[in-house]
Amino acid sequence: MARAAKPYRLAGIPVQLRLYKWAGQWGPFKVKIPCGECALTEDVIKDTLENELKNAKVELVIKPWLTYWWEPLFAGGGWHAPIVMVDSAVISQGEALNRGILAEKVIREHVKRFPVAGNHFFGKTNCGHCMRGKKYLDDAGIQYHYHDVVKNPGAMYEMIARVKPIIGEKTPITTPQIWLDGQYVGGADQLGKRLGVYVEPDMRRGRGSLSPP
Repeated sequence: MARAAKPYRLAGIPVQLRLYKWAGQWGPFKVKIPCGECALTEDVIKDTLENELKNAKVELVIKPWLTYWWEPLFAGGGWHAPIVMVDSAVISQGEALNRGILAEKVIREHVKRFPVAGNHFFGKTNCGHCMRGKKYLDDAGIQYHYHDVVKNPGAMYEMIARVKPIIGEKTPITTPQIWLDGQYVGGADQLGKRLGVYVEPDMRRGRGSLSPP
């Protein structure tokens, strides 16, 4: 049975993403040499925001590290630019950013603050249960947003972050995962029951899992 989500103090507030670049001035000291890894990290962040994080509510702030050196240091122990922070947590420093880590951290915070709205279907191409679930929806004339969790890593991170609190950390996540009118439904079998579709018993249905056999 699905567990009710607990209230979150930052509900409705965008995730703050901060980048501290090797730049700025502090007293007589001034950064004169540009940082290639800082420029690369900025490019990675902006591209990730346009792709994996395009559906996430994010506020990006870019600051010169030397001018604001105390902020990342006192907040999360960041001292070596480029420094990337998600809210108050340092997720990367001193090297070019791993976009997978960025997307996962941001989405994990995003789903706590913004509940699902509308109809959403998280699935993958080579999944028989996904094809069955989509047919149920199509036959019922229900429009929905389809998210391919293999082709879009951001969709996979979101699916996992939303489903795990409901089904439990130790329960394997299968595809598809479906929401109707913002309410969690589950997989194709649960969708069929919701729509009044007769589902013929099939012992092979566990093969739709994302987890190893």
